[in-house]
Amino acid sequence: MPNWTRRETIASLSGLTAVMSFGVAKVLGRTPIKITDLKCAIIGRNPVVRIVTDQGISGYGQAESAKPYLKPMVLFYKDYIVGEDPTDVARVMLKIRRLGAFKPWGSAVSAIEIALWDIAGQVAGVPVYKLLGGKIRDRVRAYNGAVRFPMTGQTPQDYAENMQKMKEAKEGFTLIKQAVGFHNPAMMRGIPDAWYDEPRTGASHPDRGLMTERGLEYVISCVQAMKKVLGDEIGLALDCGPGWTVKDAITFARALEPLHIAWLEDIITGDYTPYPNAEVFREVTQSTSVAIHTGEQIYLRENFKDLIEKQAVNVVGPDPEDVGGLAEMKWIAEYADLHGILIAPHGVFDGLIGLAAHVQLAAALPQNYIGFEYPLGQPEWWYQIVDGLPDPIMKKGFIDVWDKPGLGVTFNIPAAKARLTDADRHFFD
Repeated sequence: MPNWTRRETIASLSGLTAVMSFGVAKVLGRTPIKITDLKCAIIGRNPVVRIVTDQGISGYGQAESAKPYLKPMVLFYKDYIVGEDPTDVARVMLKIRRLGAFKPWGSAVSAIEIALWDIAGQVAGVPVYKLLGGKIRDRVRAYNGAVRFPMTGQTPQDYAENMQKMKEAKEGFTLIKQAVGFHNPAMMRGIPDAWYDEPRTGASHPDRGLMTERGLEYVISCVQAMKKVLGDEIGLALDCGPGWTVKDAITFARALEPLHIAWLEDIITGDYTPYPNAEVFREVTQSTSVAIHTGEQIYLRENFKDLIEKQAVNVVGPDPEDVGGLAEMKWIAEYADLHGILIAPHGVFDGLIGLAAHVQLAAALPQNYIGFEYPLGQPEWWYQIVDGLPDPIMKKGFIDVWDKPGLGVTFNIPAAKARLTDADRHFFD
């Protein structure tokens, strides 16, 4: 091992391949670091992963707040990774990535991967974005995501008034996403006989079917009302499904072409749908000039292959807490860029550790990056237990990229301990 200077060492880490091949600890000539424990606590509703090492460094990852049941799935991987060097991120991931699957099962693997990068950055003394290839932007765009205002009704005027509140939000968003169609049950049930089936109950977004003329015109009128408020100052993206027929998706998209909508998301398949249906998406995509988007439910690059290679969508939206982690998402972004496809990452439930991971990753994504979905700390006391975030986090729709090692955020452990349940009281020990 040559006796490199710190500058030369950091230069050698500027490529993702270098880090993943050699391991940060080895490149820096440090004593190898070993994983001694894998822990998981449900803090609020977010499963939080802690990887403990023999050198007193811990790394943290987080899964979506919609998955408070994830703890046993995370701990399943403990025996696979204890004893490994956490800075050999790719080597550790080879042991567990094949054991994940479409959400929610890939979430545990993804949270572990993010925690590994947190450790790797701390060991190297650099922010994670340096290990992912270095930043190409100093600030990153995020769209509204978890920032929402209660609806007072379901008329076009109600949606216009709600969009005015979004426009005036303190974050200063330059892009706003709103749920419509089958992704918004309240909208679809806001008028009688909006589609040719009866409302269903069960898991998220169970409704599906051919829209009536009345239903389709109603959804279009709500979108028109929102866009009139936003004008050309702020972009409007629409979270649409799943549940639309191909015929309705094409008719809807073509009707919105004059409005310059940023994208139509998950209009064919989507949340918790364990297949991407590339051929059907491609039919919709080729039929309109409005960008078609999907991907939040997809785990691993292999399951984006058809969507990208068949030009089935214009925008992919993997979630780093579901897709397999940061390196996996960086690979997908690069491959999408080669095919002229944009990326707008999902992240509405990703929490504050997830927010830090998004910022580090977005700084290093290629120029096909649009913006990520902004998560909040929920409950509100999350902002008292995490240190290192800027205040305010967002200014005029952007977040300045910080340079602290690892993810750049840490727990205020005394404050965080006070929020642990009895079952997780030893999480920080």
